[in-house]
Amino acid sequence: MARRLRALSPRSWLRLPRRTARLRLTLLFTGMFLGLGTALILVIYVLTAHGDLVHTDVRAVSVKPMPAPNGPSAGPIAGLKVQPVITGTKALDPNQSAAVLAKPLAAYWLLLVITAIASALLGWFAAGRVLRPLGQMADTARTISAGNLGRRLALTGPDDEFKRLGDTLDDLLARLEASFDAQRRFVANASHELRTPLTVERTLLQVALADPNSTEASLRATLEELLAYGREHERLLESLLTLASSERGLTHREPVDLARVADHVLRTPRPELQRQGLELDATLDAAPIAGDPALIERLVANLVDNAVRYNRRGGRVELRTGAVDGRAVLTVTNTGPVVRPEETDRLFEPFQRLGGRAAAADGHHGLGLSIVRAIAGAHDATIEAEPQPTGGLAVTIRFASLDGDAPVPPALGQSV
Repeated sequence: MARRLRALSPRSWLRLPRRTARLRLTLLFTGMFLGLGTALILVIYVLTAHGDLVHTDVRAVSVKPMPAPNGPSAGPIAGLKVQPVITGTKALDPNQSAAVLAKPLAAYWLLLVITAIASALLGWFAAGRVLRPLGQMADTARTISAGNLGRRLALTGPDDEFKRLGDTLDDLLARLEASFDAQRRFVANASHELRTPLTVERTLLQVALADPNSTEASLRATLEELLAYGREHERLLESLLTLASSERGLTHREPVDLARVADHVLRTPRPELQRQGLELDATLDAAPIAGDPALIERLVANLVDNAVRYNRRGGRVELRTGAVDGRAVLTVTNTGPVVRPEETDRLFEPFQRLGGRAAAADGHHGLGLSIVRAIAGAHDATIEAEPQPTGGLAVTIRFASLDGDAPVPPALGQSV
């Protein structure tokens, strides 16, 4: 009851309505209609005042009497017919002309005001009809939260601007949902991977302290094992920091040649190459880019390490660098276990490994390819992973075109 009384109070009448898009569109349409109507009336008035549309002169008429049938007469005879004779023209007085124009002009203005009011009402309802999808999107968006990203706007109707906007927002929500899910998995997996070395280290210390017969040799063995787990823990933390820094983007760029970086990476000793009897084939053509040299080296090293680690005995590792259509291209191919096409995307997720192997099996945590993807994304590069028919994976990274103002490193072409 009190709310109704407040609505009827004079103060509520003077309150301006909320400036919504519907109100602005209505006022815009009405103002345009009034402006065009006023311009049209002024044009009609100017043309009429100059006599282009309505002639304001009249003809002067004089009357002559007809002669009588039986002879001439000195004056007109009552009852006889007379014939008008036009003798000339005479213009109307200006005051009379203004009075003649004033009547239709007032009618025009009255008709314009009535039509403007009607157009405002029709514009109000038409604007509401057109803007209805925006209201639906706003109502649905209010119900979507971080824990309810599965809902979509799902607009129906013609393929207009609002439909395309709704579809774009649905795609954005889908990407956000995938990103939130990946983040939750990453946090859960990282917590597990960080907790495992700490648990093992604590267990080793407790066992060593609880053993009353522990000797210097047993304690030394325990300490060496603790150092090994500490190095593994350090590698995990370093990988996580690299992944986080890559996802934040680059702070600086400088000219880098992929061929020189790959050559430096290949010169790093890798005992697994000789242990598995792998053949390394590298063709390093100049591939200049602009980026972070340390991150680019980490990207190449991770791809090579991944190709060596997941290979078969006596297999092959191929590395190619070059420029295609003005873009630097890096390709690393290996021979190894068969990779199903549906597994390729999952391999680039953190803590995801081929065949679902656990990190504790060989000390690796499945962060190599996820770091590669993050570094490539920071450099605006694209990644293509193609499983090989006989086993193995071919990973191709295409970098963005090098800025023409940046200096190009000297070419390096060699085959290892």
